[in-house]
Amino acid sequence: MPAQADLKPVLTAAEVNALMRSAFPQLNGDGNSYETLEVFSGGCTVRLNADETHLRPGGTVSGPSLFTLADIGGYACVLSHAGPDALSVTTSLTINFMRKAEAGPIDGHCRILKLGRSLMVFDIDIVAGPDRHTVAHATGTYSIPPKR
Repeated sequence: MPAQADLKPVLTAAEVNALMRSAFPQLNGDGNSYETLEVFSGGCTVRLNADETHLRPGGTVSGPSLFTLADIGGYACVLSHAGPDALSVTTSLTINFMRKAEAGPIDGHCRILKLGRSLMVFDIDIVAGPDRHTVAHATGTYSIPPKR
């Protein structure tokens, strides 16, 4: 299923990253664990630079770390396409874990399925490892605050 084709971004990846650093300084601290790599018409690509702080016993990236990446993918999409209002919030997010992910770059390819005035529906394919296999897939909805 293609992304909603008629969407034009209003923020770049660098602008999304700057807004997220400003609104959520606790997310990355002094590092860049979570970042937006690319914004394009109808979607974005986000990354988790997974290190030992993201691992659970057995050397697997934890579910909460992957869930956070999925949520950040939706947030980056809503900010970059609906506008820079940090008050957009998650109203639902469902994730399916497919296989384990090890430390290293983990990318989320996010697409907007529908962008309306008050809600945005998206999905995200989370890939990792040298073969870039899908490790998780999520769908979610963001609430967009009314224009002030």
